[in-house]
Amino acid sequence: MKRIKHIISILFLISVIVGIGCSGEQKTEEKSTEAKQQTFTCPMHPQVIKHEMGTCPICAMDLVPFEKNSDDKSLKLDAQRQLLANIKTIRIGDEGNGEGISNQSVLNGRLVIDPQQSNYISAKVAGRVEELFVKETGVAISKGQPLYKLYSEQLATLQQEYLMALAQQKQFAGDKLEQQLVSSAKQKLILYGQTEGQLQKLSKKQQKNPYVTVFATQGGTIAELSITQGQYVAEGSPIMRLEGYGKLWVEADVYPNEMKKIKQGQTLKVVVYGWEDQAQTMKVDFINPSLQEGTQLTQIRGSIANPNGQWQPGLQVKVMLASQGVVEGMNLPVDAVIRDGKGQHVWIKTGKDSFEPMSVSIGKANGNFVNITSGIATGDEVVVTGAYLLYSEYVLKRGKHPLG
Repeated sequence: MKRIKHIISILFLISVIVGIGCSGEQKTEEKSTEAKQQTFTCPMHPQVIKHEMGTCPICAMDLVPFEKNSDDKSLKLDAQRQLLANIKTIRIGDEGNGEGISNQSVLNGRLVIDPQQSNYISAKVAGRVEELFVKETGVAISKGQPLYKLYSEQLATLQQEYLMALAQQKQFAGDKLEQQLVSSAKQKLILYGQTEGQLQKLSKKQQKNPYVTVFATQGGTIAELSITQGQYVAEGSPIMRLEGYGKLWVEADVYPNEMKKIKQGQTLKVVVYGWEDQAQTMKVDFINPSLQEGTQLTQIRGSIANPNGQWQPGLQVKVMLASQGVVEGMNLPVDAVIRDGKGQHVWIKTGKDSFEPMSVSIGKANGNFVNITSGIATGDEVVVTGAYLLYSEYVLKRGKHPLG
């Protein structure tokens, strides 16, 4: 009897051990399956994690794969997403990325209207504005374009005087006094805005016309309109102001300690915010000898061309003041380098749709470029715009820092 009980105890112990082993193997398999299971998260709400593809319950955006356990250093981004993210690269060693770095001071400035490009139009003869061809500001007009039609009794009187002088000249042909009277009457009409063509038509038809059409003497954009249709204007009254934007002034603020670096006639680099790829040069035409009221700033002024009128007065610019100590070598735009608590890294394009982070060491930097002392080599294709988006995408998908 005792022997039977002993055998039963041994069998029970064996079954317990086997059960524990099977349970351990099952848990190991479950963990392995869980590790391999694909998870998804929301680009805007990373706290949302699901095991199946779907939409975010917060913002309804499509979920993206969350590859937390992946050891792959590369990040895949298709051509369309690269375009949307404005991903741009340069190849190290190509002409242009060896630009030297200097200790530059950056002056804050703005674009303003060049007064020499402005033109004021005033009434040459008194009368009533019968028709206004341009009725709003901001409209671009060209030279010779009709602006308004004026009804003027004064003009009709001058035309009658001219017709009488022509008749007298015809009756007393060769008389110098009559020729002078005709010339004088004609000159008055020209001063009142009549053209040679209008005078020839008047002479041919022998019929006065109290209406005069005023044409633009130059092209530009209407910045100010001082009349309305039906209004009576006196001689010399302001009609409109035209502005030309083919050339703009650059006004930059300067502290007194920076004035020693600037001389009249000096050439400086100008960058318009938003058009960093279209740097301009200006010559310092004027240095204000006094400080602005209530500040410790003075101003310098120059001018730049405005190709196709793409820039408007009021846009902010930065003016570069370069100093000594130029550092040549492998220099990248500052936005190409991601800097955080784990160091500095750039993104290298390793394939058509593949990018990898690369740890780098940096040296001197200024407002535009940073010098790379190690980490990349000639021939590497480095991301210069959109690097931060790649960094964010990697952290979102992998749940860890690109440098590990």
